[in-house]
Amino acid sequence: MNKRILAFLCSILVNCLVASIASASPSAALVQELNAQVLRVQVKHNNGSHGLGSAVVIGKDHVVTNCHVVTDAHDVEVIVNGVSHVATEVKPDWHHDLCILTVANLNAPIAKMGGTKSLKYEASVFTVGYPDKTTQPVNTFGVVKEMFPMDGSVVIRATSPFRLGASGGGVFDESGSLVGIITLKSRGTQAHYYYMPVEWVQALMQKPAQVLGAKSEKPFWAANDMQKPYFMQVVQPYVSKDWKSLLAISLKWVSTEPNTAESWFYLAMAEYETNAYDKAVEHLNKVLSLNEDHVQAIAYLNKITQKTTGA
Repeated sequence: MNKRILAFLCSILVNCLVASIASASPSAALVQELNAQVLRVQVKHNNGSHGLGSAVVIGKDHVVTNCHVVTDAHDVEVIVNGVSHVATEVKPDWHHDLCILTVANLNAPIAKMGGTKSLKYEASVFTVGYPDKTTQPVNTFGVVKEMFPMDGSVVIRATSPFRLGASGGGVFDESGSLVGIITLKSRGTQAHYYYMPVEWVQALMQKPAQVLGAKSEKPFWAANDMQKPYFMQVVQPYVSKDWKSLLAISLKWVSTEPNTAESWFYLAMAEYETNAYDKAVEHLNKVLSLNEDHVQAIAYLNKITQKTTGA
């Protein structure tokens, strides 16, 4: 196929995908239904300080939140329609920053569990949480940008933003199924927003509970910079356009995780920005062999075609 035609077709594909995404939005009735499944969490820590967070109802008398919301807490309350309910136990997964709370007589609708395997890149998602000191749930909308394989599932990165206090809230797919838990964002104005997968929540449901205030451990994302997952290590050089550092980290990433599409994509981006177009094309095609829905890889191939052919 003529390269000029190929570039044109790639451009059409990207534009069509973007247009279809922009038109997708949940109904007001669905948003209202999901808002009722996410609750405000209030915490008193052992040092006397107070904290706020969010939680998703996942079963009778059970909600899930982030462990960093309830770490070192002796008094945790979940608010339903303005009424406080005291949490009595916790099932912690400190490493993945997920904690399931037992809350007796919790009269709130239960979220429908989804799965990350059904998620596609650029699929619409929306969040429910209680940022800051809000008393009403706040929704944000976005699309899935990346999914990073980890511990039998994937950490989701989406464009739906969130603020402090929304931690522990839910991210839902277009059908209203819970696919992840609002957890963390990178530093800076060009933040990346990450969600822990629902599969980790489901695994945690089978674990035994313990008393609140038990000794905690740091989550994976709070490790030293060099010990963090590669998908976190690449953010700063990518945002600051430090392409040499991005190239170095990405080379280590593809060596460690050769079957992860994102490792090859960040490597290809670094190669593109350092004008190594042949290598970038090779590695972008590797991305598409691992994930044919990777729209950003298609877009970069289109950009390279335009640069090298003058199309």
